[in-house]
Parts: sequence; structure tokens; C-alpha cells
Amino acid sequence: MAEAAAGAASALLDLPEPLLDLPEPLLLLILGALHDPRSRHRASMACRRLLAAERATRAAMALRGDPRTADFLLLPPAFCFPALERLDLSLASPWGHPLLSSASRVAGAPASSSSNHLALRPEEIAERNAYVAARLAAYFPAVARLAVYCRDPSTLASLAPCWRATLRAVKLVRWHQRPLDLPGGADLEPLLGACPQLAALDLSEFYCWTEDVVPALDAHPAAAARLTDLDLGLAGASNGFHAAELGAIAAACPGLRRLVAPCVFNPRYVDHVGDDALRSLAASCPRLTVLRLSEPFEPASTSQREQAGITAVGLVDFFAALPGLEDLMLDLQHNVLEAAPAMEVLARRCPRIKVLTLGCFQGLCKAAWLHLDGVAVCGGLESLCIKNCEDLTDASLGAIGRGCGRLAKFAIQGCNLVTSDGIRRLAMALRPTLKEVSVLHCRFLHTAACLAALNPIRDRIESLEINCDWEEVEQPSSSCLANGTTGSDHEDDEPSEMAYQSAPKKCRFSYLEMDNYESWEMLRSLSLWCPAGQLLSPLISAGLDSCPVLEKISIKVEGDLRTCPRPFHGSAFGLSDLGAFQALAKMKLDLSEAVGYALTAPTGHMDLSQWERFYLSGIESLLSLYELDYWPPQDKDVNHRSLSLPAVALFQHSIGLRKLFIHGTTHEHFMSFFQKMPNLRDVQLREDYYPAPENDMMITEMRAESCLRFEQQLNNRQFRQIPD
Repeated sequence: MAEAAAGAASALLDLPEPLLDLPEPLLLLILGALHDPRSRHRASMACRRLLAAERATRAAMALRGDPRTADFLLLPPAFCFPALERLDLSLASPWGHPLLSSASRVAGAPASSSSNHLALRPEEIAERNAYVAARLAAYFPAVARLAVYCRDPSTLASLAPCWRATLRAVKLVRWHQRPLDLPGGADLEPLLGACPQLAALDLSEFYCWTEDVVPALDAHPAAAARLTDLDLGLAGASNGFHAAELGAIAAACPGLRRLVAPCVFNPRYVDHVGDDALRSLAASCPRLTVLRLSEPFEPASTSQREQAGITAVGLVDFFAALPGLEDLMLDLQHNVLEAAPAMEVLARRCPRIKVLTLGCFQGLCKAAWLHLDGVAVCGGLESLCIKNCEDLTDASLGAIGRGCGRLAKFAIQGCNLVTSDGIRRLAMALRPTLKEVSVLHCRFLHTAACLAALNPIRDRIESLEINCDWEEVEQPSSSCLANGTTGSDHEDDEPSEMAYQSAPKKCRFSYLEMDNYESWEMLRSLSLWCPAGQLLSPLISAGLDSCPVLEKISIKVEGDLRTCPRPFHGSAFGLSDLGAFQALAKMKLDLSEAVGYALTAPTGHMDLSQWERFYLSGIESLLSLYELDYWPPQDKDVNHRSLSLPAVALFQHSIGLRKLFIHGTTHEHFMSFFQKMPNLRDVQLREDYYPAPENDMMITEMRAESCLRFEQQLNNRQFRQIPD
């Protein structure tokens, strides 16, 4: 249907308007089948009737550019989107700067005798902000879901009253430091005070303090009581909520159905979250269906983990009080012992549970006999993630594969007794359902063996994430899995040669063919981890050379480049090998954890500019690449993350790019290279590492005014030909 509608819309472009006399329902049907914004834009240019229909039916929009100087602020109120419900202002430029305060004069706003924004009086700034907010409300009168970058509370104070009657969900974004002079809760009070009908609040990308949440909720009890969805992820948070704070949040929001929050589970902390806190949470919010509690601290080593304040007995009472639970995350950094009985109670008392994420839960599935135990009895699970389980074995994975027959997503991290044999058992048992697999930081798993173990589902898997050692590792001996942890049983063992001989002919043939898949036929998303200085080519040749429908790839490089040997002349990381993936459209290349010398390097060492040349060489061969997210390498000694000249020059040759997001900064004159790229339409410099420097940019690098000048030149149709 979508392809037919797109073809019809393209055909309409060639018709003269007097001949276009289609019924209104047909026009709406054509636009309703077009979900891509660019396709809708092209269809709306066919005639005025399609333009009016597209404007009347548009449901979501993400604004780019600077709304304070944009020409659309001069348009009449009739130029509006009456049905638009989702508005995203979080990426409006200058990226990361206050939305409603700018050194540039607002188009059409009341004039002022002061030409310098810094000299404006507070009432003049408030008058300009109110004008922009009123124009946005006139163009988008029915906004129900809003995402906005809030550098300070003035943004919400201007925007929130405009949609007082319609606003139901808000996502706040801020990666800069919280202003130190703000009282507790000042960031949220303008929103809770102006929008009493607010039902969902998302702070997952909002840098603030945990002390800001409870005062704001206490100051507006009526608004807090109406909240049903509360995401307190607090991007970049180095601390979590204590038991008293978690109890206060639950008491203020008794109608919550979804709660996401970082918590302090460390038993050494005063008022840590334990059994009593979980019981209190369940008693205050009995209608919870999604609960995600995690510990935001750095993962503790195995020797440093202690017994958490959460026990299996407390979990039994907790699960019994939440019968409607569907999605549960308890990601701890300290051990919860003997968790198998609690998991069996979870399966019995919470029959709707479908998504489960557990961190540092020990004894989840012993698989000592033929019967299923622990998490393996949760037969309704569709997604399971297990982290840092010290006694999870290959037999445990086999039991999970037999018991959780509906699993479509499986993730494992830091389980050091699991080998490739266990991954293979799980893949064979869940071949009909498993679509997404993630394997991270397991001691006895290396990348090539893990790819080979996934052969049974190689033709069915759609998303794959591998973060393992590249070199062959010594497999555990039988003594490592002693004391009942092997859980060996005949049903979980690999089929023997005798079993092949006694099985039916068709069945024997299917077993033998499972290792002969030559292509990842359904793989659309791939995430890889590479050590610093390592080439990408060996990993591709290890089994990822044939991915015909791969659309998105994420590559993370981690390590100290200062200790890596200098690459020989002409060597490259291997991005050119990805040119064989004809459908590749999006790529994330994260070098943020690749540490090196920013400005000067000792004799015999390479600085970061040369390492960027090494990693980005060959990117011009990715002809189908449409969008690129790039994190430059950094020198942590000087907190320097900037795009170098070799990187800019290599990006310039990637002529197919349309969107380029750089998570760092660069010099202003380097950005002129990007204007020569014919298809590039969206370029942003995002300082979204937490917390971003308070002084924003170095004097010699891009600043707010530089970003605005570059954006105006990028969108100038008189001097730059834009195909569409």
C-alpha cells in the first residue's frame, strides 16, 4: 500500500493542477499511506489541495533551524497544523542553547532600542519570548506531546501556558550543567504549575539533580497525582534516589503505571533501597505495569560485590503486590542471592510479565535436573536480559531456551561461565522466535565463536550486538563448572552422531544444514565493539560479510591509542569493507572512549587528528550512507573533543550524506567544507556528554553565533543548489 501511494504521489507531480480532480477521501488515503516526512513533502507540492490536506493531517513534526529568526514566524496564523499532536523542539539550534533567548533579533518581534541582547532588560527578553511562544502556539494549537531543550526554567515558563489545555506528555532535554543558583525543583515547577492535565513526564535526557524531583512534586500535589508515566532516568546522573525519596515519589504519584528511576542499592549507603522500600513502592503504586530501577554507579568487580539489601523473601512480597506487572528491570551492582524461588513466584503472581531485566541476580536457573526452575518457568517472556550472573551456565541457557519459548529478544552481559556452546543451545531451542541477540563482556566468549554459535538463527535474526574479545580464549574446564553448576542433561547436549543416525532422514538433514547459512538474510541492525588500534576487516571476514538488508550499524572503539603501535602507511580501519552492504543507511561511529593526544604527541606517537584519518578513511565508499552520528576521540587530560581537519576533509567526500551529527565541536572555518556536499541538509554539533562544559565552546571553536551563520549558509538556496 505504501509503495502504491508513493507511486501515485510521484505521478501527481507531473499532472497540471486543472486536470487534478481527485475526491477528498482519495487524497487523504494517499497521504495516510506516506509515513516518511520527505515523501509527504513531495506529495504536498503537487497542488494546493494536497498541500492543505497534508497540513491538516500532519500528526508529528521535529523543527530544525532557529525558530527565533525563521521566516515562518512572519506567516499569518492561518498557516497552521490543526491536527499536529507531537512537536519536537529539542534539536532546534543553536544546538544546546536556550530556545527562547538569542543574540539574534526575533523576526517580527517588537523592536527594541537596544541592539545588543546582553543589554536587554529582563522585561524585554520576556516580551520577545512570549511573542515566539505565542506564534508557536498559533501554528501548532493542538500539541499533546512536546519535547524541548530547557537550558533554564524560562523556556517552560513561556511555552507551557500556551498548551495548558492540550499538553499531556512532555520530554525535557538538557545536557548542560544545571544552574547552581536555582532552588530545588525550580526546573519542573513551571511545567507542573501550568499543565494540570499532564500525564507523562520524561527526564531521561535531562541533566538535573535527584533533589529537584521531590520538591517539585510536593509543591504541586494535584498535578503529581495525575501522572501515570514518570521517567526519572536523569541523563548522566552519578547518584540515585534513596529509599525515602523513592517512597515520597510513589506517595505523591499513586496513579503511576510506568516508573523509571536510578536508585541507591548499595548496602553501605544510609537509607539504601531494600526490601522495605520495594514493599512501600508496591503498596503506594499498585497499578504499575512498567517498573525499571537501576543503579547508576560504575559496575563493581566480582570481588567487590556485596549482598544487596534485597532478598528473595522481599521479592516474593513485592511481586505479590503487583499482579499487573508487564515490564520489570532490577539492575543492581550488588548480589541478590538464591533468586530462583522469587522468579518462580514472579511467573505465578505476575502472569502478564513479558520483559525482564536482572542485574547481579545469582541462582536464576540452576538447571540441575530435567525439570525447569527459576527464570526458566517464566514461559510468557518475550524479552530477557541477564547481567553479571556468576553461576549462569550453558545448561542454564538450554533450560531457558526450553522454558521461555516465546523469547524474541535475549541479552547477556558479564556472565563469565557461559561459552559458545550455551549460546548455540539457546539459538537452536528458540529458532522459531528469537530475533534480537546481545552478547556483552562474557569471559569465555570471543566474537568469531559467538557468530558461529548463532548459525542456527543466522537466517532469522534481525538485530545483533556483540561486545566480546576478538582473540581466541581458553574455554573453561569441567573443574570450573563443578559443584552442581554444570547442570548437564541429555536434553540440552548437542545431538551426537548416533542421534543423527537414529533420527528421521529429514531431521538429520536439517541439523547438518544449520551450519551452512551463508547470509544474514534478515539482519537490519548491527552493533560491534572494537579495541583501540584493531582493524575492522578481520571481524567482517569472520562471518559478517553477507548482510543484504543491513540498514544500521553501530561501531564503538574503546582503548588507549597512546599505547597502540603506529599503523603502517596507508592502513585504514576498514570502513570501506562496509561498502558491500548496499542497504546501509545509518551509521554510528563512537570514538569517545578512544583516548589519545589532542594537540601534541611525543616522537613516534600519533595525535588524534591522524587517528581520525585512520578510522574515517574509506567512508566515501559508503554510497548509500544517509545519516551519520560521530563521536570524535578525546584527550581526557584536557577535556578536548573536537573534529580535526582530516576528519572534515574525509566527510566532505561522502557525497551521499544527508544528515551529519557530530557529538563534539570544531572550528568555524572547518564547517565551510560541509557546504560543498550536494545532498547535506542537516548538520549539528552536539555537546551531549554529561555534563557539558559550562562555557560551551572554546574561543577558537564554534559558538552560538557561528552555528547560526553556518546554518543560514547551509540553507541558502541562492548560493547552494539543494536537489529537494
